[in-house]
Amino acid sequence: MKLIKRTTFIILFLLLVGCTTEQGATLEEEQKQLEVHSGDQIDGINHIGHSPTGTSEAPDNYVRKISPIHDTTKDNFSLKHAEEKPKPPKTEVQKPEKVDVRGIYLNRTSITENNVQKYIDLIKDSNLNAAVIDIKDDHGKLTYDSNITLANKIGADSNPATKDLKSLIQQFKDAGIYTIARIVVFKDPFLAKQKNEYAIKRKDGSVWQDASGTKWIDPHKKEVWNYITSIAKEASDSGFDEIQYDYIRFPERAKQVDKEVQYDNPKGLSKSENILSFLKYSKSQLKEYPVYVSADVFGLVTTASDDMGIGQIWEQISPNVDYISPMTYPSHYAPGTYGVTNPDRAPYEIMLQAMIDAKERNAKIKKAGKDTAIIRPWVQDFDYKSNYTADDVRKQIQALDEQGITQYLIWNAGNIYTVEAFK
Repeated sequence: MKLIKRTTFIILFLLLVGCTTEQGATLEEEQKQLEVHSGDQIDGINHIGHSPTGTSEAPDNYVRKISPIHDTTKDNFSLKHAEEKPKPPKTEVQKPEKVDVRGIYLNRTSITENNVQKYIDLIKDSNLNAAVIDIKDDHGKLTYDSNITLANKIGADSNPATKDLKSLIQQFKDAGIYTIARIVVFKDPFLAKQKNEYAIKRKDGSVWQDASGTKWIDPHKKEVWNYITSIAKEASDSGFDEIQYDYIRFPERAKQVDKEVQYDNPKGLSKSENILSFLKYSKSQLKEYPVYVSADVFGLVTTASDDMGIGQIWEQISPNVDYISPMTYPSHYAPGTYGVTNPDRAPYEIMLQAMIDAKERNAKIKKAGKDTAIIRPWVQDFDYKSNYTADDVRKQIQALDEQGITQYLIWNAGNIYTVEAFK
């Protein structure tokens, strides 16, 4: 009997050792399997980077969770199954409904609390439906209280016209008005003064200024590209329907300027290639934001065969924005343009020919299989070489109508508009 008991004890002991060894081997095999499935998640110090639950954990905790000796069935899975789990589809950015925009420009003074309602009423009491609002103006100052680090550091948002941009934009939205955020890009004397490493430099290293004494930003500075698109993102977050880039160019009088300056251009890009690169960068930065993008261009860009030394070529800009706005102010065309002796006194003829050329160029782009921007020109409503009347404004709009162009923007720097022209 003692012999039987002893033999039974030995058998039981051997069975127990065998089970423990088998369990240890299973744990070791699963640990090896873990390393195979998540080898690309192991960092330089051999720590597993992230578990399928999205948390960083030590290897021993992670192995213990997937071990067969763990009680919870929910945690008993393989990494293979976790990897095969389908990813949820990306939500498509919902942009505003497209409308035929007919708008006016509003500067920082016009969007203050005391003045803004007057312009909302002006738009509502006319056939207009949109406002182009200064967000970053010609002086480089922001018209609102910003959270951008660089803007705060240099004081670009000091003394803002509005401290609550969302509330301001909501006033326009409540009135059914389409809102466009105007951002002046490379003409920025404030940034050039505060951070002169971004400014266009003379060949001797000093900061260059144009004929009026204004400092410009070197368009090749990628830090400025980021600054501009950060402003665009804030504008989108505040409720704007569209971002409009103005002064998206190099300084005019290019031949003289090029003799004086040295651009920071290590890649040797042409001016037009640089502007195109900025637009593509902006597009990538704003792809997740529900805004359209537009660009202001010189009026002659509709017709010129080169970039006129400022970097603007219709065929490069039109496919890379949603709207393109040539500044077709008759008073700014040289005598003899389009065969017109005095363009300032020929608002209909100048606008008509500019739009014919713009449409032809868009047609060629489409024929090549590319998308094109919607043409939305600027209309002159200001006195320069002569007094511009309601009839002069209407003649420009008439030329647009005859070319089937249903959108336009009205420019007056002081925001003193000839209201009877839009009734």
